[in-house]
Amino acid sequence: MLFVTERPWVLHDSLTRDPTARAMIFARIGDGASTEEYGGTQMSLLPVSGAALLSDARVRDAARDLGTRYGVDYTDDAAVTELLTERRKALEAEQRRPAACLGLLALMAGMFLPFGIPASPALDAHLFAVLGAAGALTVVGAALVVHARSRWKHALRTGPLDGYREVLGIARAHGIPLAHIPPWLEGRTTSGGGKGAAPIPTYPPVGPTPVAPSEAATASPASAAASVPVPVPAPVPPKPWAVSYYEQTADAGGWHDETGCLLVLAGAGGVTWAATVGTAVGYAALLLVPVAVWVWLAGRRQGREKEESREEARQYVKALEAAQAAGAHIPELSPQLRRLVEGD
Repeated sequence: MLFVTERPWVLHDSLTRDPTARAMIFARIGDGASTEEYGGTQMSLLPVSGAALLSDARVRDAARDLGTRYGVDYTDDAAVTELLTERRKALEAEQRRPAACLGLLALMAGMFLPFGIPASPALDAHLFAVLGAAGALTVVGAALVVHARSRWKHALRTGPLDGYREVLGIARAHGIPLAHIPPWLEGRTTSGGGKGAAPIPTYPPVGPTPVAPSEAATASPASAAASVPVPVPAPVPPKPWAVSYYEQTADAGGWHDETGCLLVLAGAGGVTWAATVGTAVGYAALLLVPVAVWVWLAGRRQGREKEESREEARQYVKALEAAQAAGAHIPELSPQLRRLVEGD
């Protein structure tokens, strides 16, 4: 009898024994949960596709062994998408628990309460009681924060997510590129900085599987014809020029507004000095005003071009998502495109 639990990414033994039924069930799951939305951007680009994992027999066997251990089919894109969606929501719920909020409030109250003693005679009159209350609040707040952090790290480091990180580490060691690694999967900040509480394991690089000369020489044409053909991965969409321009200019600019304001202030200061001292030379600072206007216009033009190229980059990311769903092996994305995928 075939059945699915409340978590659609969990596989039972009956499902693993029936590949056809498993494919049908995950196809239905994928109809309703093929993408996830965070920060206003739909994201369905996985770190690595199941087709890429299946392209190397060693990675495929390792992924299946880990899938058997954790009860997840890591080579099924729909199952992995459902897993990542469910676990990310669970981790965000852990961070929003009342214990974490109360712990932060108690910790802040305990740390700032002693600074209010000089400003309040009532607190000064009960100095030792106030200091004792501040110490108790600090201890309780720190304990609650540590408890909430421990629960979050436990949820991040255990279960199917740990197995998926192992799969990613094995794939990377075998030369399979990872398109991107979501910061939350490693416990990093939203900006992606730091090592993270659960980084992807690093394994020594593994070379291609050597083929014995004797086996290649003794292989008969009949056996070669009867062998299962290796599926050819779908092509990766070529990167348009606008996307390359976005990658080069995404982190540039941002100084036009400040520079324009400084030029206007310098012009106003020169005119004020000229009017106060009576020196006509100061009026030459008025020439800085049109320069400031030109700088502002240049910044506006650059911002419009960056927005247009950003939209082109979004369309390119969507094309990569479609190509990955068709079996393409997506190479590692640039930091600018990774921010788009991760919903920056």
